[in-house]
Amino acid sequence: MKLKVYKTNFLEQLTPLYDSMEAERFFTITLEKLKGWQRVDVVMNPDAELTDAEVAKWDVVLNALKIYKPIQYIFGMAHFYGLELKVNENTLIPRPETEELVEWIIKENADKGKINILDIGTGSGCIAIALAKNLPNATVYAIDVSDEALMVAQDNAKANDADVTFLQKDILITEELPLQFDVIVSNPPYVRNLEKHEIKNNVLDYEPHLALFVEDNDPLLFYRKIAVLAQKSLTPNGKLYFEINQYLGKETSEILQEYQYKDVEVRKDLYGNNRMIGAIL
Repeated sequence: MKLKVYKTNFLEQLTPLYDSMEAERFFTITLEKLKGWQRVDVVMNPDAELTDAEVAKWDVVLNALKIYKPIQYIFGMAHFYGLELKVNENTLIPRPETEELVEWIIKENADKGKINILDIGTGSGCIAIALAKNLPNATVYAIDVSDEALMVAQDNAKANDADVTFLQKDILITEELPLQFDVIVSNPPYVRNLEKHEIKNNVLDYEPHLALFVEDNDPLLFYRKIAVLAQKSLTPNGKLYFEINQYLGKETSEILQEYQYKDVEVRKDLYGNNRMIGAIL
């Protein structure tokens, strides 16, 4: 089958399920992963053929996309802040909004001397690894409750030549952090069950609910717990950074103020939603 014919079929089957730009992006990613080609190569080789074996591999991807499996899980890889990271169903897929949080931390700490950083709820390790790669004076630690997620994070750190120390801890039952830190960052679970109707099927059906959802009656429990732990573990003028629920910026800010944090700042993401918060102890 000619590749251009398969492309037409690929897009026709996906456009009822995804918007046309996303379907086109899926084709481009699959083209690169399965054939090692860029879009221009299709134009330059209009008569390129796919073998039956190649068509079978493309069909596996197409059928997985039709049941909303994230393409990052199909190929087991995601991109984040210039890094290529392994992901699977034990880890959230890193998102552009989280890159903005990383950028904020890097900009505020790039000119400092040696600092200790802790990432709580590291998942794939995306935040910790990006910080370790871009803040060479930082010593970076990362915590997660999931052994499976930590295995992925450790593989990612090794693959990206990043020096990160990983620890298995359930932060909700942790009474004390192991060291003093200049920066503590967390992207904890923050989606309320009442918001599940807003979540797309590719997230709801495949990404780990442990890392996504909190109970409606106490959606900020992770923020409170981490704020309390950070009171004892941040150095003087150390800073706490969170990714937050876009609907709970005011409430999250009030928690930090209640625990005597100062210079509390809520920032919007690239979509205009309240998504990050920073505060100094």
